[in-house]
Amino acid sequence: MPDLVALYGWPMLAAMAAAAMVVGFSKTSFGGIANLAVAVFALAMPTKESTAAILLLLIVGDMVAIARYRTVSWRLLVKLVPGVIPGLLLGALFMSMVDDTLMRRSIGALLLVMLIMQLWQRRTAGRPESPTDPHWARAAATGTAAGFTTMTANAAGPVMALYFLAAGIDKQRFIGTNAWFFAIINLSKVPLAAQLGLFTPQSLFLDLTLIPAVLLGAWIGTWVIGKVTQRQFELITIGASGLASVLLLLR
Repeated sequence: MPDLVALYGWPMLAAMAAAAMVVGFSKTSFGGIANLAVAVFALAMPTKESTAAILLLLIVGDMVAIARYRTVSWRLLVKLVPGVIPGLLLGALFMSMVDDTLMRRSIGALLLVMLIMQLWQRRTAGRPESPTDPHWARAAATGTAAGFTTMTANAAGPVMALYFLAAGIDKQRFIGTNAWFFAIINLSKVPLAAQLGLFTPQSLFLDLTLIPAVLLGAWIGTWVIGKVTQRQFELITIGASGLASVLLLLR
């Protein structure tokens, strides 16, 4: 078995354990903050390899969220599908052509643009009083952006957060729909990541040791989400999306 302490050192292992808790927490509460965990893993190992290492932890969190939240807006999910597959393929192609720095900053810029658009919409139109059905063009663009960002940096959380907030769905339906979307997408990414050679014995063993931290974070997230109002949920989600985009731009 790989010696994880020799590979990463105790401080970085502790940071990755905390990041694994953030993964579980984000899957059952505020999805946008998962990018903080992505940033920690990218500091511990090469960025491209880190995307595969954290991918399996994200899948564990997805499964927990699906089991916990049963309210899903299937209509929103179905409208995203046509754009996701091209986005995944574009992301895989992009990863094979650019370095880590350009990849991070491109995604950060995309997220920042989407956040500004969302804030402008909320200022001019306000939050919908009831769930709305996004136009097919917006859904297709969101699907492509989500596929691209999740393939290149596991950074589609803010993209989907902004999409679901624009649709005006409540926090329970938000989390349940988000969980199903990412479970499907993350599982479909596994063969692509394997083909790119991103999985290593060391990262697989690291994931195995960090699963309990993901489960603990998921339990904490489930408890926290019951304590916040819909308004607080939306504000925290938007704030986390903004922080994630800035981290990717500056890191």
